[in-house]
Amino acid sequence: MRLTKQTGHAIRILIECTLAKDQLVKVADVSDRLGVTKQNVFKIVHILSHAGFLAAVRGPNGGVRLAKPATSIKIGDVVRAIEVTRVQVEGGGGTRGSDADPGNINAMFDDALMAFISVLDQHTLAELAVKSPIGFTETEPNGETDHGTKVRSKKPAARGSRRS
Repeated sequence: MRLTKQTGHAIRILIECTLAKDQLVKVADVSDRLGVTKQNVFKIVHILSHAGFLAAVRGPNGGVRLAKPATSIKIGDVVRAIEVTRVQVEGGGGTRGSDADPGNINAMFDDALMAFISVLDQHTLAELAVKSPIGFTETEPNGETDHGTKVRSKKPAARGSRRS
């Protein structure tokens, strides 16, 4: 299945908000960092706010932040909020000479789509934020997050001065 760019942008916006913790994130800043137009970011933020993932604060010092903990936001729920999650195969009777029932075909594709999204339901925004190339999350002293996943250090590794 191919997801739209809008879904990818939505997940990246949510990751930005996760990495900002409780601080407000300005839409213009997200637009610049992600290389997405402000109009698209506003549109996606609006959808994510109505779905209950983001809380928006208006005004010159406003912005957006997560409306609930990243650990409770399932990726499948984000996909459901952004994507069309109903498959509709059009056509009256299938191919020439076939008695194929479009209802059966639609049911099969709906089942496949639900299986796809059920896998996404097994993963949370918190997991993606830890593994995100957008940034790094804070770690516990033992180098693990609160759910036991190892994360990279915030400091880049020292590079040798050796030239080839």
